[in-house]
Amino acid sequence: MADASLNDIGPVVLVGAGKMGLALARGWIAGGLPPASLVLVDPFAGDAARSFAEQHGVRLLKRIDNVLTHVLVLAVKPQSMAEALQEVQPSVGMHTLVVSIAAGISLKTLSGGLDTERVVRCMPNTPAQVGKGITGAVGLNISDADRGVVGALLGAAGEVVWFSEESKLDAVTAVSGSGPAYVFYLVEALAVAGMRQGLEPGQAMQLARQTVIGAAALMEADTQSVSILRENVTSPKGTTAAALGVLMAPDGLEALLDRAVLAARLRSEELGRG
Repeated sequence: MADASLNDIGPVVLVGAGKMGLALARGWIAGGLPPASLVLVDPFAGDAARSFAEQHGVRLLKRIDNVLTHVLVLAVKPQSMAEALQEVQPSVGMHTLVVSIAAGISLKTLSGGLDTERVVRCMPNTPAQVGKGITGAVGLNISDADRGVVGALLGAAGEVVWFSEESKLDAVTAVSGSGPAYVFYLVEALAVAGMRQGLEPGQAMQLARQTVIGAAALMEADTQSVSILRENVTSPKGTTAAALGVLMAPDGLEALLDRAVLAARLRSEELGRG
């Protein structure tokens, strides 16, 4: 089923107006969700949330009391979810579709805390702030229409991948949810390596940063596999081959990322257990 139109969805109540919540909200407004159909709820809203609400004419509330909710999006930190569920539960009814983007919080926990089975658990990532995100999603007892609504909301911030098994969401969290931080750290590490080879700090960071930005843009523009793109840069017995000999060693980058992704997945599972 095709995604719904943002123009026809609402009211949407977003609980949690932090960076990720606002990134989604910006995408919704840009994609056609009428400002009157969006309500932000955050008792500790910062300047960014207040500015967004004022700029677009969106209601910003401290509590969800007496708000009609067609779609309820929970964008609070996992550690705050128990309190959030207790607060919003009275506003959830048969008409409400619940979408959570909190890492590690299971469908069972969400459904039990809100007394509804119309629940979708998602894991977006921070490139959603520039419309380049990717979100993994899994639903509990949702209709094709519900799926279309969620697809429209999440698709406003990037690509959406649906899963049939909830257990896959912990791996999604470890790969794409946390993944942008791995890339940013790669830039930091590459810049430090450049400095150790004699480059000035500013030059090293500029080279490292733009290399990753450019490589990502090339990967997006070129439909060939990433392996082919890598091989295209690698001349036999050249400088790139020498570096890849280190990175592709048995104890190299793949092994390191295996350990990192496993640690993130286990932490996601731990968060789900409370």
